Amino acid sequence: RVFGRNAEAVSTALRGAMAHLPVDINPRPPRRNSFEVSLVKEDGSTVELWSGIGKGPPRKLKFPQPETVVEALKSSLA
Repeated sequence: RVFGRNAEAVSTALRGAMAHLPVDINPRPPRRNSFEVSLVKEDGSTVELWSGIGKGPPRKLKFPQPETVVEALKSSLA
């Protein structure tokens, strides 16, 4: 449940920052106990915006603040 709540918070923040941006949650089966956010560009390349792998304990460090992901998105599109 905590993964779903955090995924929804991040996707809501991304949609709020860039309404035209499609956001998919887990288009492929996720890695167990991991939380990652990636940008797939139009040319098919992937940019990692956030990875919680290797972070924690505590568990809350595995999840980003939504604003952090939005800033990483803006930086990667600039």
